[in-house]
Amino acid sequence: MQLGLNLPNFGPGTDPRVLREGARRAEDLGLDLLMVSDHIVVTPDVAERYPEPFYEPFTTLSWLAGITTTMRLGTTVLVLPYRHPLLVARMAANLHRLSGGRLVLGTGTGWARQEFEALGVPFTARGRLTNESLALLRHNRDAGHHDGDIPLWIGGNSEAALRRAVEFGDAWHPLRLSLPHLRAALQRHPDLPGFAPRIALRLTDTPATPEDPDRPPGTGTAEQILDDLDQLRLMGATTVVLDPYHGDPKETHRPETAWRALTTIATEWRARS
Repeated sequence: MQLGLNLPNFGPGTDPRVLREGARRAEDLGLDLLMVSDHIVVTPDVAERYPEPFYEPFTTLSWLAGITTTMRLGTTVLVLPYRHPLLVARMAANLHRLSGGRLVLGTGTGWARQEFEALGVPFTARGRLTNESLALLRHNRDAGHHDGDIPLWIGGNSEAALRRAVEFGDAWHPLRLSLPHLRAALQRHPDLPGFAPRIALRLTDTPATPEDPDRPPGTGTAEQILDDLDQLRLMGATTVVLDPYHGDPKETHRPETAWRALTTIATEWRARS
């Protein structure tokens, strides 16, 4: 099972130096995948959790492709209704080729109603627009319209997202679900093409409550987090993306906390593997 990182590409403490150093550290640790998030218009509902500056994902990943050499690069997740599907297909194909075939396209429907309004995209049509984009991306790939296959990960925790993963995707990419919820979803959908969850990364000195069934995987002591990774591997996860951001924009001023946690978990995981 491979390990990835969701690198915050937003917030008051994030700048090109932080992004560059983060990518290099992740690759030095032997991580397999580096992912970034997606917002275009930082409306008030977005800014509350993901404030400016917010670096657009295709632009950011194109730049990071020239800084890294081995890691895959991806989106967790690209909000498909924000862009015309032909534009997404073109940008994804170009980035995949320019990076040496390293793109993973994680996709989602989006949640920020004000951002949809600012972009002139109907919020209530986001599910249909996402399906149309995924159908075009799969058609282009199946028809060989670009060099190499871009893995399509389908983000979201709903039943609709699970159905999309079965119909269009190469993996279901749920975000921060508990282990019992993940097990139940996998049992309901044994036909899922793959499983690549994104989980929290919050390393603590004292154990998180172990009997809490809703404890987010990736939180607690190193031993608890490593056990979470073992359980996800047994569930069939091919990649687990670690997410060190917990919703407080002030965290972006303190990236070293996340790097210490990531270094501990990545090093111990490699020693076990």
